[in-house]
Amino acid sequence: MRGAFRVVAPLFGPSSAVSSRLSPALAPFLPRNPPSPLRRLLSALPPMSDHSPAATPPSAAVSLLESSSFEKQFDDFRVQLEESGNVRERIRAVVMEVEAAVRVMHSSLLLVHHTAPNSEVLDKARAQIEVLKGVFHKLTDILRDSPGQYYRYHGDWRSETQTSVSLIAFLHWLETGNLLVHAEAEKKLGLDNSEFGLDIEDYLIGLCFMSNELPRYVVNQVTAGNYDCPRKVLMFLTDLHAAFRMLNLRNDFLRKKFDGMKYDLRRVEEVYYDVKIRGLGPGDSIPEQNTQA
Repeated sequence: MRGAFRVVAPLFGPSSAVSSRLSPALAPFLPRNPPSPLRRLLSALPPMSDHSPAATPPSAAVSLLESSSFEKQFDDFRVQLEESGNVRERIRAVVMEVEAAVRVMHSSLLLVHHTAPNSEVLDKARAQIEVLKGVFHKLTDILRDSPGQYYRYHGDWRSETQTSVSLIAFLHWLETGNLLVHAEAEKKLGLDNSEFGLDIEDYLIGLCFMSNELPRYVVNQVTAGNYDCPRKVLMFLTDLHAAFRMLNLRNDFLRKKFDGMKYDLRRVEEVYYDVKIRGLGPGDSIPEQNTQA
């Protein structure tokens, strides 16, 4: 027992004591100069060159690649937005010309509510159609530089197109008493369906705007002594309303404008009824009632 303690206990002491107090049989198996704890820690570290830079961790390299892709993507976005902004500025400049021509045409057609339609009033309104044709040709040139982007910028001129169609359709009805069909509206505006056509919804909304003018026109014409006007307008609006009923319209702006057409039709019916019961229309007469005293 005393001999075992003599072998184990010196392991926790200095190396010199170990070598001096161990038995000769165990001495060859022990290092002569065991390394210190600090030397063992330094030997475990990887060697580093004095002149080579430190290696970049893998996570940092991935972060740099992602940052570079982000910058490239948003730089492309910046270029696209700048190009789109330039196109919109050119479109707005042309749309202002459309608005100016529409105002002149509308002010000319307002005179038909106070006087019977005459050639001077209609000629002044008709002259603006040529102006509109030239302005829409400018829009066609702008959209030709951005192929496939018609509906991206369509909202910039949509309202003005609808108003233009309504005025042209009203003028066409005053001249002919018939409906302006879609192909004729495109032709009057100088549009080509292959490049820059007249959107169908814009055409239909323009017709709804045109119907809003007819009740006022009927009242003013009856006041001026044209008692046959309610009958003509009633026939036209009845056919137009029946044609719209064939469409399966969604609950959108077009549907709301179509719902307003029935009120226009009702107002014209009321005027026609008043003229009819008074015997003021052509060929109408109030039957005389024989009364007995």
